[in-house]
Amino acid sequence: MKDINFIFLILALVAEIIGTIGGFGSSVFFVPLGNFYFDFYSVLGLTAIFHLSSNLSKIFLFKKGLDKKLLLSIGIPSIVFVIIGGFLSKSINSMYLEIILGVFLVGLSLLFLIKSKLTIAPTKKNAIIGGSFSGFSAGLLGTGGAIRGLTMASFNLEKSVFIATSAFIDFMIDFSRTLVYYNNGYIHSHDLKYVPFLFVIGLIGSLIGKKILARIPQFRFRKLSLSFILFIGIVTLIQIFVK
Repeated sequence: MKDINFIFLILALVAEIIGTIGGFGSSVFFVPLGNFYFDFYSVLGLTAIFHLSSNLSKIFLFKKGLDKKLLLSIGIPSIVFVIIGGFLSKSINSMYLEIILGVFLVGLSLLFLIKSKLTIAPTKKNAIIGGSFSGFSAGLLGTGGAIRGLTMASFNLEKSVFIATSAFIDFMIDFSRTLVYYNNGYIHSHDLKYVPFLFVIGLIGSLIGKKILARIPQFRFRKLSLSFILFIGIVTLIQIFVK
């Protein structure tokens, strides 16, 4: 127990709660936080395992809100591109991709926050494009939930539908990339001591997030999600330039 970093685990719990409220998963916060404590590839491996448990919790808690059509149109391209991104992560300098991701998240979230009535047509094409970028980013950088969050926020879904569908897609992504990361050697034996703690945190964080979410009116939900995405985009950029 003396080798366990409990501050990291507390921050993981906070990331899970916020990720549940925002509807785009904890990795969008967990990956930047994890980079302060572990090497980049260890964070990728831990994130995939952590997400498997947290998304199972969300699926169970919000299962009645699942949108099956959106699950297919976003989920299938996400799985294909997370595998591609996972394999490419071994050969591409992630710093440049993190800069692009940070700028993209800040720019798009600001656009939707400033232009609050602006929406993207809920078309199959937009869902496929969003799912592809989300999956590719998840495989390459460890986090793609914010991109999927932007896509799904544009569809202006009811919050239970948003979270249930997002969690199910995320679970499929995480299962796929865990296999790829294992093949890449990202899941290290010395990090496995954190896995039981992260499984428990995934369940507790989802439960707390659900209780908080029940108190948030629907009209505030979209703005809250976009605000979280803006914040993590800024944090991503700051983290890159202070390294």
